[in-house]
Amino acid sequence: MKSLPKVIIVDDHTLFREGIHLLIEQEGLGEVVAEAQNGNEFLKLLNGHHPDIVLMDIEMPQMNGIDASRKALEIRPNIKILALTMQSGKDDYIKMVNAGVRGFVLKTAGKYEFQRAITTILTGEQYFCNEILQKLISAIIEKPTSSSNSNQDKNRLTEKESAVLQQLCKGLSVSEIAEKIHRSLKTVEKHRSSLLEKTNTKNTINLILYAIKNRLVEV
Repeated sequence: MKSLPKVIIVDDHTLFREGIHLLIEQEGLGEVVAEAQNGNEFLKLLNGHHPDIVLMDIEMPQMNGIDASRKALEIRPNIKILALTMQSGKDDYIKMVNAGVRGFVLKTAGKYEFQRAITTILTGEQYFCNEILQKLISAIIEKPTSSSNSNQDKNRLTEKESAVLQQLCKGLSVSEIAEKIHRSLKTVEKHRSSLLEKTNTKNTINLILYAIKNRLVEV
């Protein structure tokens, strides 16, 4: 039998942790190996645990999710972190992206969105709930960028790459894009890799932010 992904839940609200713990194990999404109520506790847990995915609150006492995510990824670069939030400021979302998280989901999300977020991130892709994606977009488009750089980047992208980029910026995963445009997963992944190289970005989240900031897509 294939072993379940190992999960750590980091949140300062006990009832929320217990609810997520129950959901993950009842739905067979993973095995919760530990819980922490702040970033300091979480970092200590990494001495004895090797989680596949961490569900990380942003706002916590002692050490917040931004600092905890950054430090955890310095220790264990392969950990996948899903940020949990109620309604944080736009700057916090940008900081979480820069810290290396793989996605965001609201704490008010339903069961099926939590399932989708967790399974998507465990496959190596990124996940944005629509509300957070819109906040990231609005935070970025408020900052002006050079139109000449934007035009140069647009000219370097092929028509197919631009089409894939547009769908990524709508929050679709690589597998969802492949189904939508009737192309193989391998083909879409190839376009995504090319986009990362041409924009000098390290992952899909940074690619999306770069594309929006430099007006490579219409939002």
